[in-house]
Amino acid sequence: MKILLTGAGGQLGIDIVSAASRLDTIDLTAFTRAELDVTDAGAVQAAFAKVLPGVVIHGAAYTAVDDCESNSERAFRVNGEGTGNVVSAAREGGARVIYISTDYVFDGTKSEPYTEDDVPNPKSVYGASKLVGEEHVSGLGADGLIVRTSWVCGVHGANMVKTIIRAAQNYPQLTFVDDQIGKPTFTSDLAETLLTLAQRNEHGIMHVTNEGIVSWYEFCQEVLDAMGRERGQVVACSTEELSPPRPAPRPANSVLANTRFDAIGLEPLRDFREPLKETVGNLTAE
Repeated sequence: MKILLTGAGGQLGIDIVSAASRLDTIDLTAFTRAELDVTDAGAVQAAFAKVLPGVVIHGAAYTAVDDCESNSERAFRVNGEGTGNVVSAAREGGARVIYISTDYVFDGTKSEPYTEDDVPNPKSVYGASKLVGEEHVSGLGADGLIVRTSWVCGVHGANMVKTIIRAAQNYPQLTFVDDQIGKPTFTSDLAETLLTLAQRNEHGIMHVTNEGIVSWYEFCQEVLDAMGRERGQVVACSTEELSPPRPAPRPANSVLANTRFDAIGLEPLRDFREPLKETVGNLTAE
């Protein structure tokens, strides 16, 4: 199967490339942002014409959540218009698109986990721009699959695990909010799952996360555990007590229910604590 990957230089993209290299059934052509700017419609068309993919995994995105608030034009250009360019090229070439989206399309006010049927209501520029991308992919009908995930971490790129490790090594006490909950998802597991989905004819919307629900405060405790440090190094605070406050609003409830994924019979992703230990081990190895 020929797959074209955008965003190959990101933390998820790097692990998709690695996972694909272990599969004889996958012929992956990967493009980093430097190699393919998705906001350039002509470049996207040329890439598709060269590769002739059957499936596109569209991972290219502007994901700096706080920066998106002050760079909304760029956010909508990359996440919205860029996705539109990918969708147009895929439609012309007869390719299916798997689009990586986010829990930030929801406002976080629901008391239960969000299902694929819940109506999005983003509160941040990032979430709103990713929702525009979702709308483009929805227009493909049976050829479009939107995969929403949450709290993405891994060995590569910038993420919260790396932030916590650095902070724990440099400060005697850390402070994290305990009123925002979600499901941490690790790129090593997500990458393999996306390649599995690429070989199936799924469409519509699907939530895919690792198992396990925690607050950011509890997640920090788990990272400290994996580092062999005391949980007491982190203290809890509320979002309202954060100083300075974060520019972008965060959903209080980011928990995604993997309803459709479970229904198609694939094995659930591991509890996040397992890949977390692997990731911390890789990041702290001397």
